[in-house]
Amino acid sequence: MNVAERRSYYASAFERSAVEGQIARLLEAEALVLVFPTWWFGFPAMLKGWFDRVWAPGVAYDHADDLGPIRPRLHGLQRVLAVTTLGSPWWVDRLLLRWPVRRVLKTALLGTCAPNSRFDMLSLYKAERVAPAVAEAFAAKIEIAIQRWR
Repeated sequence: MNVAERRSYYASAFERSAVEGQIARLLEAEALVLVFPTWWFGFPAMLKGWFDRVWAPGVAYDHADDLGPIRPRLHGLQRVLAVTTLGSPWWVDRLLLRWPVRRVLKTALLGTCAPNSRFDMLSLYKAERVAPAVAEAFAAKIEIAIQRWR
């Protein structure tokens, strides 16, 4: 986020000229597929920056007058699929850390900005040493998830 964007975050209008094309695409979207690696149980910096700059005030949500709960704006976004890879085994992500990326996407982002959207997430674990048959099965799961949208 550049200086003008940060300074405008709580101003009357967010400085969005640098990301206007991305904002237009997000506002038109009925479905969104996010494909990214999970690094240290979080988003890669580029994806986090995209959320910060494109899912901005006046775009994905509006600030409440008293800086209370935000008001959602992404009412047209109906479906979101997140596809990610992790180096860890499934039990570390799910049992030990309780799905941190999934929780942030589902609750913090979609729950507040697009509360009517349906969310699915597919994670490929131990991705550094995945067998070809496992990768093919994972690709088939992605295809099935998207086909269900029709």
